[in-house]
Amino acid sequence: MKGSHKSFDHRSVNRRTFLTTTLGACAISPSFRLFSMQFAASTSASLTKQQRDSMTPSQVIDELKKGNERFRTGKMVPRDYLAEKRSSAAGQYPAAVVLGCVDSRVPAEIVFDAGIGDIFTGRVAGNVVNDDMVGSMEFGCAASGAKLVLVLGHTSCGAVKGAIDDVVLGNLTGLLSRIKPAIAETKFDSGKSSKNASYVDAVARTNVVLALAEIRRRSPILAELEKKESIKIVGAMYDLITGMVDFLS
Repeated sequence: MKGSHKSFDHRSVNRRTFLTTTLGACAISPSFRLFSMQFAASTSASLTKQQRDSMTPSQVIDELKKGNERFRTGKMVPRDYLAEKRSSAAGQYPAAVVLGCVDSRVPAEIVFDAGIGDIFTGRVAGNVVNDDMVGSMEFGCAASGAKLVLVLGHTSCGAVKGAIDDVVLGNLTGLLSRIKPAIAETKFDSGKSSKNASYVDAVARTNVVLALAEIRRRSPILAELEKKESIKIVGAMYDLITGMVDFLS
């Protein structure tokens, strides 16, 4: 209508659009922008020191959880492993140290949808703790700056079954003896047999819990870092059927 129509100023709209977009971006903290790239980067680059150091131990756990969710739902990010190799060749800045079982069905990098340079991984049957593994954790955290120590057990663990059955086989005998305390500590009403999947998984879970205590006992260095909240030492169980990693509280 005449006298009521206002002229349309494109410059004003453009300014408003620019300010809205810019302020919206600024509302996301720098640490979030960096962190949101981790373990899910389609940019085919490994963690940088700045990105890793910007994370808290709890954020690292959250990223591992999100990576596992991508894995088990079939939504893993595309990766260029050759590019990750090149980006990490001059230095590595992993965010976590994972002690897992040698079981071929539980590759930590895959089940957490992580790339080259994102996590340190040590593997031994039954994810048992020994001096070499603890020394590797000290290297990963105290020397290299990782924020998390994760002991990753899994369901239907052959090493746990072997310990339950008192298997004797060369050097494996001594390794399985490290799992025996978990058998004694596991509260289970009946069916204490390696053929009982629920019992085997209960012992495997106890084995993870005892491993966390063993790490703290063997390494004053890691225990002190945890006390200062520089790192977290946590356990988890991987389900071979569902693909889900259950972090222990």
